[in-house]
Amino acid sequence: MKVVIFDFDGTIADSFDTVLGIVNRLALEFGFEPFDLDEVKRLRNLNSREIVRQSQARISVFRLALLLRRLKAEVSREMRRLQPIEGMRETLWALKQRGDRLGIVTSNSNENVNAFLEIHGLKDWFEFIYTGTTIFGKGKMLRRVLRDNALDAATLIYVGDETRDIEAAKKTGIQVIAVSWGFNSKEILAEQHPDFLIQYPQELLTVIQSLDPISRDRVR
Repeated sequence: MKVVIFDFDGTIADSFDTVLGIVNRLALEFGFEPFDLDEVKRLRNLNSREIVRQSQARISVFRLALLLRRLKAEVSREMRRLQPIEGMRETLWALKQRGDRLGIVTSNSNENVNAFLEIHGLKDWFEFIYTGTTIFGKGKMLRRVLRDNALDAATLIYVGDETRDIEAAKKTGIQVIAVSWGFNSKEILAEQHPDFLIQYPQELLTVIQSLDPISRDRVR
């Protein structure tokens, strides 16, 4: 049995287009130029810290914090439109059938995550949800998961779609599976050397099964 912790946006929820639309809608109010498709493609090939640094040329750190707070509120109004990543529901169910424990660590709000899970009948599948307000606060949240639930880092796997997910998991001593269907490109994710890099949700089950003691014994 493993404890599999998921990022939310871009990993479970197919929210990228919705979030981008809201950001561009708020651009004039917050005093920056909307993002066009070429700019988005370029940003997807940067690591999370570089994206934040370059974003500061458009918007100050203070106004960025205000934008993120407003963004969460606006996303809540769009929650019924969001769908799970294709194949994710089936993969989550397969993990539950194995007996794995599931959780979420995200910088989105608890209200938004719970609403999404409730709408799609997934709420009872997750044992815990940890949320934070800072962009690079996931390492701290992962340490809280370990402490609050008396877990061994060796039993945890973190699944995320951004380089900051990889960074947070590595700092916490947790294995990380990077997924290429979310925000960051496969190429920039690979540069951060995650333990595993997958392209489809169905691969997640295969990777986690490969980590079972019996599977490792067979390999040896």
